[in-house]
Amino acid sequence: MSWRSGIACLLLASNALAAEGYIVGLGLEGDSADGLSAAILGDFSVAKDTWLTAAVARSGVDLPGGQSVQSWYGDLEIDHHFDPIGASLGVSYWGDSDILDSRDVRGSLYWRNERFMLAGEYEYRDFRFELPATDMFPGRVFHFDANGAGLTARFDITEKVSLGLSGMDYDYSVNLRLDRNRGLLDLLSFSRLSLINSLVDHRVGANLGIEAGERYWRIEAATWKGEVDGGTTHSATVRLTTPIGDRGDIEFGLGVDNSDLYGSVTFLSVFLYFYGGT
Repeated sequence: MSWRSGIACLLLASNALAAEGYIVGLGLEGDSADGLSAAILGDFSVAKDTWLTAAVARSGVDLPGGQSVQSWYGDLEIDHHFDPIGASLGVSYWGDSDILDSRDVRGSLYWRNERFMLAGEYEYRDFRFELPATDMFPGRVFHFDANGAGLTARFDITEKVSLGLSGMDYDYSVNLRLDRNRGLLDLLSFSRLSLINSLVDHRVGANLGIEAGERYWRIEAATWKGEVDGGTTHSATVRLTTPIGDRGDIEFGLGVDNSDLYGSVTFLSVFLYFYGGT
């Protein structure tokens, strides 16, 4: 989901800047399938080498026939760096309570120095899924969960160029695979912001960061496989961050998804970041 990308960007920036006080960000993202999301994020230094990150996001997708799906995302994480070892613990809520939502707990243990970071990550997701009633089916609410494990690495190639790699694999407690002809897929998969995009079997990604004077470019590539439909999505994004004043940045993002499930979708995002403290 797009707001998760914004949160990841904020966490990367916090490694260098949050020690000075805090970072607050807000942004919008829209796509060519009439999906729209808005997010507010913050990263705060609460003690020496300890940071608290919070985020709230709202997204909406207009479906064929005049229907729409609205979803919320809320996230809270605490991180402490013991130098060189660090650990983080986070909780989040995501989804539409009338269709599909989840309550998640995650943790990571990482090793970091000035040029390299390696993290092992774990996530537990508790889902509630409400299948809508049809002429042949009365509807049903059921619960399932997923356990995810992954790795993230980031290292500086030069003083101005960095490379990040990540991967995550999920194991679900039930078989979620649906026939591609089922109408439920239309409800869940019309846009890259749709609910089904959170139900992934696995995902991998890479990003290349380049400092060019006061500007920062980031080129991202990601691939994930859907747990429900079995389809694959490939995504590519280019982001540019540039200063606005002494204590602010603006970030523009432009990207495209090519999905077996919902076709090709182009998306554009704009985020503002403000820094405070000593």
